[in-house]
Amino acid sequence: MKKIGILYGQENTFPQAFVDRVNQKEGKTIVAESVSIDKVVQGQTSGYDVIIDRISQDVPFYRAFLKNAALCGTAVINNPFWWSADEKVFQQCPRC
Repeated sequence: MKKIGILYGQENTFPQAFVDRVNQKEGKTIVAESVSIDKVVQGQTSGYDVIIDRISQDVPFYRAFLKNAALCGTAVINNPFWWSADEKVFQQCPRC
């Protein structure tokens, strides 16, 4: 069974509605839940096939967790590696 996790902060409308809708689908080949992080071990899978990220822009620890998950095979929506690319681009931008 495939597992989708949604990682979010204090918002309370979209995440639960998304989880409820996915879990209502017939067939039960996919299950959705809020992401649960017990501990992070480098090179160890997160247990999710897909993670939807809605908070790592505010919490750097979550970005590191998502990078590890992506490197271990999890598809992460809102790619955590783009932050590094953006920072490199803006570091090279001349001051106006």
